[in-house]
Amino acid sequence: MIGESAGGGLAPALREWRTRRRVSQLELATRAGTTQRHVSFIESGRSSPGRSMIIRLAESLEVPIRERNDLLLAAGFAPVYPQTGLDDPRLAPIRTALERILRGHLPYPAVVVDRHGDLAAANTAFHTLTAGVAPHLLEPPVSVPRVLLHPQGLAPRIANLDEWAWHIIDRVRAESTRNPDDRLARLGHELTGLAPPRPRDAPDHLGFAVPLRLRAPGPADGRELTLITTLTHFGTAIDVTVAELRLEAFLPADRETADLLAELHRT
Repeated sequence: MIGESAGGGLAPALREWRTRRRVSQLELATRAGTTQRHVSFIESGRSSPGRSMIIRLAESLEVPIRERNDLLLAAGFAPVYPQTGLDDPRLAPIRTALERILRGHLPYPAVVVDRHGDLAAANTAFHTLTAGVAPHLLEPPVSVPRVLLHPQGLAPRIANLDEWAWHIIDRVRAESTRNPDDRLARLGHELTGLAPPRPRDAPDHLGFAVPLRLRAPGPADGRELTLITTLTHFGTAIDVTVAELRLEAFLPADRETADLLAELHRT
């Protein structure tokens, strides 16, 4: 456990997370079922909280479970959230569930990615969509954001690349800001270098629901797909690997796109 000041350990780490989430000590105390005085004492290093209190505070701040382990380590406790390889036999039920979900989205493309956007699994419709992408971009680990925006990836086929590129970049930057990660920050910088200038004019869509307008590959003769995306994650995962997985599905925004995806799936 800790008793040190803000020079290191749990105290500054907890204060940093609370500041990042823009939550007051009083609000955090209310969420975690404790007192503002106790939170203040923890952040100043005057109090050494138990493991359960650290977990409650971390949950109240929506700290990812990987970083919850870091908070526990900073306080002198062993990590409580395991990190199991996705190919581990213990995660067989998770893999089976993901495979069923991916198949269930057919003929629409869908992928499972980790916290950095690296491909963990994909259905056949996604592989059809990425036909013609440079082989080096499809060598593991496959970065889905890089495949989308690289000039040897899907970028030349994206009709609204200026809008879509900045939609992806802003999402990567937002995630890196909310849950700091050096690799995500580097990815955001790389993608920024690949993107065209941010469009000055207001887009013709509402809010942040940026559609992907993608010219279809090969036998579709360049006909345009209009796709919207959904993101899904495991809301109750207690394993780091599982908690960081995201399912992204590319769904048709109109009947023509739905028909074309079905046609591509049959070929």
